[in-house]
Amino acid sequence: MGHLQLSELAPRVLQSEIRAMSVACDAASGINLAQGVCDTDVPEPVAAAAKTAIDTGLNIYTRLDGIERLRTAIAKDFSRRHGIAVDAEREVLVTSGATGALHATVMALLNPDDEVILFEPFYGYHVGTLKSLRVQPVIVPLEDATWALDMDALRSAITSKTRALLINTPSNPCGKVFTRAELEKIAVLAQEHDLFVFTDEIYEHFVYPGHEHVSMATLKGMRERTIVMSGFSKTFSITGWRVGYLIADAKWAGSIGYFHDLMFVCAPSPFQYAVATGLEELPASFYRELATAHEVKRGMLVSALHDAGLTPHVPDGAYYILADASSIPGSTAAEKARTLLKRTGVAAVAGSAFFRAGYGENLLRFCFAKKDEDLRKACEWLRER
Repeated sequence: MGHLQLSELAPRVLQSEIRAMSVACDAASGINLAQGVCDTDVPEPVAAAAKTAIDTGLNIYTRLDGIERLRTAIAKDFSRRHGIAVDAEREVLVTSGATGALHATVMALLNPDDEVILFEPFYGYHVGTLKSLRVQPVIVPLEDATWALDMDALRSAITSKTRALLINTPSNPCGKVFTRAELEKIAVLAQEHDLFVFTDEIYEHFVYPGHEHVSMATLKGMRERTIVMSGFSKTFSITGWRVGYLIADAKWAGSIGYFHDLMFVCAPSPFQYAVATGLEELPASFYRELATAHEVKRGMLVSALHDAGLTPHVPDGAYYILADASSIPGSTAAEKARTLLKRTGVAAVAGSAFFRAGYGENLLRFCFAKKDEDLRKACEWLRER
């Protein structure tokens, strides 16, 4: 063969099932509960600050690690909520979403053929990012139905090539919030085997009664080895703005920033100023009301799914629901999702997108981060199926 050919990775890279269902939903003029676009309203101070930043010319490159004002606001916010000091100058990196944070982190800290442990059900972009950088994802399933941590399975997955664990809490797609006890057990294991822990905490403000969000970096012995990744896409309903961040020990942050600079140069400049305004001006009640509002949305969709014969796993956090789709015709979850869209006009994502091959074929994932009128209509359509 000649030199004009795709890379070794490219033939195995396909459009994600999440994106595919969004396209199918648009074609059917349906209601998209597939993709976590979070199309609720942007907080007014954040939206106004973005417009002001653009109008006043704050549109050029920033420092590769982000504007000082935003880094300071992130450090203060994290310190206030979690009780640990963060150096805004040396330990905070503003990123192109949490996705950009993970990509740069893997490039800076891992080598080809290193192994990273993830928990199943997993977020497909985490697996895809690792594979795209020739790092090997090792999947450890959580216990069926309860999503409890199986420590025996976790211990068995560790090999001489294991370099890190990746934890998404609250979790996409199942809404699991890892308990403090679970995280403490993982922390002991990480220190025993000298592993990094990458935490995707993008849904940290979407936690429902009876549960609490604990950041791994706050646990004994974990500050140095934990890379915290989060952002504002979900909290401020700005998924298209691409403003995230990571917090890491200074010995890692500089190298991570180097690779983020190579890929993205910086996160969008005017939106950095807007997000800083949100962190500085929005009161604590904003975050409480955010969780309360989504708890109500959760209840709306859980009820509709029960009525539609699609038994839901009620999430502890985030804004997704995995539901039993065994009553829907189709040999695969992807076929079931398309059948549901055709019958009801409601788009969901095949559960198989979040599991190893052969698993999740009787599950669909629904997103409830929608405006109330759209969510109510979706619930009505589901009940009529």
